[in-house]
Amino acid sequence: MPHFYAECTDNIRAEADLPALFAKVNQALVDTGIFPLAGVRSRAIWLDTWQMADGRHDYAFVHMTLKIGHGRSQDSRQQVGEMLFALIKEHFAALMASRYLALSFTIEELDPLLNYKQNNVHALFRNE
Repeated sequence: MPHFYAECTDNIRAEADLPALFAKVNQALVDTGIFPLAGVRSRAIWLDTWQMADGRHDYAFVHMTLKIGHGRSQDSRQQVGEMLFALIKEHFAALMASRYLALSFTIEELDPLLNYKQNNVHALFRNE
C-alpha cells in the first residue's frame, strides 16, 4: 500500500494527463517516508456513463481515493491528505479554469485483519 485510484469522466480523458498526475502522486507518497516504494500503485477508472448535476452542461469530475494500510496516525493521514489534495488541485488547475470540473479526494484506511496481499516487488527495493 498505498493505492491511488482516480475515477474520471471520459470527457476529460485527453486533457486530464493522468500519467503525469500518477508520477507526481507516487513520488510525493514515497517522499513522505511512511509508504514503501514497492507498494505504491496508481490507476485510472474511466467512466463512459455518468450524470452530474442537472446534466445540462458538459460537466466532468475526478474522484480520487487513496487506500492505505492500517496503522498511520491521524496527523500523518491528515498531512498526507492535505499535501496530495494540494498537488491534485495544482495538476487540474488549468482544466478547472476552462470547464466545469469537480474534484474530490478521500483517504480510506484498510482493515488491519481483512487485508490480504502478497508482493514480491518489495525484495527488489530492499537492496537499494
